[in-house]
Amino acid sequence: MNNKKEMVELLLDFFHRTTMHHAMWFSEVKHQMGEEKAFKALDTALTKSRNIQLKRLSKVLGFEMEENLPAPLLNMEEETLKELLDAASINWLANDGVWFQAVEFADNMFDAKRCNDSCWAQFSPLEAWSIKRLIGLGDHPGLDGLKEALQLRLYAYINEQSIVDETDTSFVFQMNHCRVQDARKRKGLDDYPCKSAGMVEYPRFAAAIDSRIKTECIGCPPDPHPEEWFCAWKFTLEE
Repeated sequence: MNNKKEMVELLLDFFHRTTMHHAMWFSEVKHQMGEEKAFKALDTALTKSRNIQLKRLSKVLGFEMEENLPAPLLNMEEETLKELLDAASINWLANDGVWFQAVEFADNMFDAKRCNDSCWAQFSPLEAWSIKRLIGLGDHPGLDGLKEALQLRLYAYINEQSIVDETDTSFVFQMNHCRVQDARKRKGLDDYPCKSAGMVEYPRFAAAIDSRIKTECIGCPPDPHPEEWFCAWKFTLEE
C-alpha cells in the first residue's frame, strides 16, 4: 500500500470480508447440513471467533478486556452506550435500505421486494436465535418469552411499539411508529406496502422463539390502519 489512507481502506475491507465470510459459512452449512446443524455450528463458531478477534485487536489497539468484553465499552456511560445501540440499529436499517435500492435501481421494484421478502425469511429466525442465545431463553418460553424477545429486536431501538394483552394465550403487537413509514408520511407519500415481508418476518420470528406460537396479521400496509399503528400482529400460543 502506498499511503495510510489506502491502508485504512484495506483494513475496513478486511473487516467487511471477514463479516461476509462468516455469513457465507453459516449459509453453506445450512444449505448442506440443515438449519439445526447450522445454528449449532454458529453457536460454537461465534463465541470462539469473537473472543479470538477481540483479544487480538485489544493487543494492537491497547484496550483491556474484562470477561471477554472490551473494557472501554463496559466503562462507557450508560447514556452513551444507549446512543451507540441506537446508532447500530439505525445503521442496520440504513444497510437494509441501501441493499433494497441497489436492486431496485439496477433492476426493478418487484425484484427488490422479492429479494427483501426472501431475506427476511432467513434473517427473522436468525435474529430470534440470537436473542434466545443472548438472554438464555429455553426452547419453549411461551408468550412471555416472545414479549421479551420483541423488546430486543433491532427494530425495538428504532421504532415505537406496544403490546396489548388479549387473553392468557394471546396478545397483540403493534408498531405504533415506524421510522420508514413515518418518513414517507412526512413527505406526503403513501405507506410502503410491507405486508408481504411482514407475513414472512413475524411468523418466522415467533415460531423460532417458540414453535407453538401462531401469528395472525391484523393489518399491515397496504391494508388500511388506524392512526395509532402502522401494523399489528396477533400471537397465539397453541398447545
